[in-house]
Amino acid sequence: MTRRVVVRSGAQRDLSRATVWYERQQNGLGGLFLDSIDRLLDRISSNPWQFPEVESGVRRGLLGRFPYGVYFVVDPTHIDIIAILHLQRNPQD
Repeated sequence: MTRRVVVRSGAQRDLSRATVWYERQQNGLGGLFLDSIDRLLDRISSNPWQFPEVESGVRRGLLGRFPYGVYFVVDPTHIDIIAILHLQRNPQD
């Protein structure tokens, strides 16, 4: 069963900032980052249980090319994306 993905506003800000940063590094790299995020969100939506639980109720999917994790909570009706963070960033910040 594919669940609907809901991206919280904080996660959307994380995504926007990372995309802009990558695009400033190299033209087109921001788009590649977004493509990687889209592929990971499709995987999360179709089978969220394949991703490990990193805290009680919070799971994380990793991007292959980029050092980012997508943190999410599985709700009975949807997937709630709560953060998209660089793997070297402290999640408490």
